[in-house]
Amino acid sequence: MMKMRTRRALVLAGSIAAGSLALSGCSAINSILGSGSGDANRDEETGQVTESANIDVFSVKLGDCMLETGSGMLTDANVVPCTEPHDEEVFHEITMDDGDYSEDAIGAASEGCIGDAFTSFVGIGYQESALDVTTLTPSQDSWEQANDRVIQCLIVDPAGQVEGSLAGAAR
Repeated sequence: MMKMRTRRALVLAGSIAAGSLALSGCSAINSILGSGSGDANRDEETGQVTESANIDVFSVKLGDCMLETGSGMLTDANVVPCTEPHDEEVFHEITMDDGDYSEDAIGAASEGCIGDAFTSFVGIGYQESALDVTTLTPSQDSWEQANDRVIQCLIVDPAGQVEGSLAGAAR
């Protein structure tokens, strides 16, 4: 199971926890319901998605561009080539250490999505940017049953869909 959180920094209090949106899904449910194919067609050299596909959420990779995931149970994702209009782009991944599941630890680690990783990717700091960040995070079920330790940082333009990567957008 994975959770999705949307976050916009509230630097005044040093907190980005406000505004969380949680969506859950799990590959076991995926198998039962049959949603999402294993993975998208990808370029052999770059690994980039070459045609739109509905894939298992655990097949989402760094650099993937996706259509908005919506709300509710998150078991699959609609990926598209980044040259096509899309809502989200996976720009960074954080791998958590093994241990007991902790929503607080995952939340704290997720703050890394708006730090140096964001600045390096976009070209300006998160606080100066018009762009937003969403995260795909492990749920307790995916942590315990699927050894899920990866937090995926997704960049979003609140103004709407974009074509191409937001790498170096500096806005």
